[in-house]
Amino acid sequence: ARVLEIAKRLSLQAARGEVVEEEGCERHQEPLKVFCKDDEAFICAVCRESRAHRSHAVLPAREAVQEYKGQIEAHLQALKEDREKLLGFREAEMRRSW
Repeated sequence: ARVLEIAKRLSLQAARGEVVEEEGCERHQEPLKVFCKDDEAFICAVCRESRAHRSHAVLPAREAVQEYKGQIEAHLQALKEDREKLLGFREAEMRRSW
């Protein structure tokens, strides 16, 4: 959900022609270059080395974005297919009731 929210915000800013600024760590003011899979959050390199995340599974931010983008697209495709089926059922019911 966090990844999706960030992607939406960046897409809206880019669509408006606004300068897209890279978000930074609130705690360390460092760029968010790593994604913690355990906490499902982007973190900076300093946070990565902290006790809170040291034992967690992490990915580079770009890889995480691509991974989650693929998952989101797959879910979106399934939802589109379900929607088409429902619209077909609705149309069939409307014809039957007439």
